[in-house]
Amino acid sequence: MNRKIFSIALSAILTLTAGIAAAQKQTPPEGGKPRDFKLPAKQEFELDNGLSAVMVPYGDVPKVVVSMVVQVGNVHETAQQNGLADIVGNLMQEGTATRNATQLAQEVARLGGSVSVSVGPNETFISGSALSEYGPQLVGIMADLLKNPAFPDSEMARIKNDFKRQNNLLRQQPGAIAQSKFRGALYPNHPYGRDFPTDKMIDGFTREQVQQFYEQQFGADRTTVYVAGKFDQGAMKEALTSQLSDWRKGAAPQITVAKPVTKSEMIVIDRPGAPQSTIVFGLPVVDPSHPDYMALRVTNSLLGGSFGSRITRNIREDKGYTYSPYSTLAARYRVGDWAQVADVTTEHTGNSLREILNEINRLATEAPEPEELEGIKNYEAGLFVLRNSSPWGIVSQLNFLKLHGLPDSFLENQVQNIHAITPQQVQQTTQKYMAPKNMTLVVVGDKKVIDPQLKKFQAELKKNAL
Repeated sequence: MNRKIFSIALSAILTLTAGIAAAQKQTPPEGGKPRDFKLPAKQEFELDNGLSAVMVPYGDVPKVVVSMVVQVGNVHETAQQNGLADIVGNLMQEGTATRNATQLAQEVARLGGSVSVSVGPNETFISGSALSEYGPQLVGIMADLLKNPAFPDSEMARIKNDFKRQNNLLRQQPGAIAQSKFRGALYPNHPYGRDFPTDKMIDGFTREQVQQFYEQQFGADRTTVYVAGKFDQGAMKEALTSQLSDWRKGAAPQITVAKPVTKSEMIVIDRPGAPQSTIVFGLPVVDPSHPDYMALRVTNSLLGGSFGSRITRNIREDKGYTYSPYSTLAARYRVGDWAQVADVTTEHTGNSLREILNEINRLATEAPEPEELEGIKNYEAGLFVLRNSSPWGIVSQLNFLKLHGLPDSFLENQVQNIHAITPQQVQQTTQKYMAPKNMTLVVVGDKKVIDPQLKKFQAELKKNAL
């Protein structure tokens, strides 16, 4: 090809590419609004020992998921038992009185599924899945794991060493350190506020303590079993009844409600030479049962809780101080807290905090434009719909209702309740719940570099915070 022909061809390609690029930059068509979520018809029943069961046929994929949720978690530990619930959960996976860990894994694999145990602040989850026709057999294996854990002494040392490594890794991560200090400041007299368990404490746990904790805390009265997916309802109900009716009733459900502390406090943890500062800036707020919760969730999403949020656009897109800032609305048991979190460049620690303060103040003094808020509401409603798009999602949502004592309408009316939030409500919610002068600030970073910046920010906070 001679140069002239090549030049003409190249020009045509560039013109076509430019046209395609221009077309790609055009505003996409407006998406439809997410529809209200209709909770699938569910079957609920309770056994004589207090155990509750909820079965939800959902979807066409020939798999069934089962979650046995026991209201036992870190909140049930004493100060001397910090981390014991995790050891109990990890040891439960090591087998039962009649099945060792290898046999357990092989049996579940033959059902085309898996089983795991996880421990959270409030609950322990025994979760499993299998091909639909093997649902009753899965229930039998999981019931054995729940009722008859062997807690083999031979595995104690390995389990404890693994748990120590996990906690020691967390102690080295600035984000984990900051979150732990933040929770400790907000919940100083509650298990929510406890720091990571020490190696000495973990080493001191014995098999007898594990067995005692299990016997004192686990029982049918604290347990709810969720079944979702494609399954034979009659066969699954019969399996749950026959496998779990003989389990002891145990202790009644009980979680001590925390009394969070709201105070203006700055906690600085030194990391000499750190190129970044980790910031957690927030305060206690209401829990999901409160009438203001939905407005608070939308406000959080607009302020810092979504990729298109104001704080993200400000300190990530416009200023380049950080790569992935976000805000969280944590729903704990009967309490909640809000926090803005960011890893920012050390030299811009103060500037980042100043911009976060500015965005909170701006939202408290000026209601957002309807168009901006509409985009955020569509985002929140869309996320909610996605969370309900799988059997595991349905189980998670139903368990959220159970833990927080919420009616089904919390789910079924959620889309319309999100879209009902007005710009004025967002402004009022910011004023009511997000006063920077009441916030606790935790910063993990190079103290000698950030101290002058933090002192300047504190002075501005006293002067400018609403």
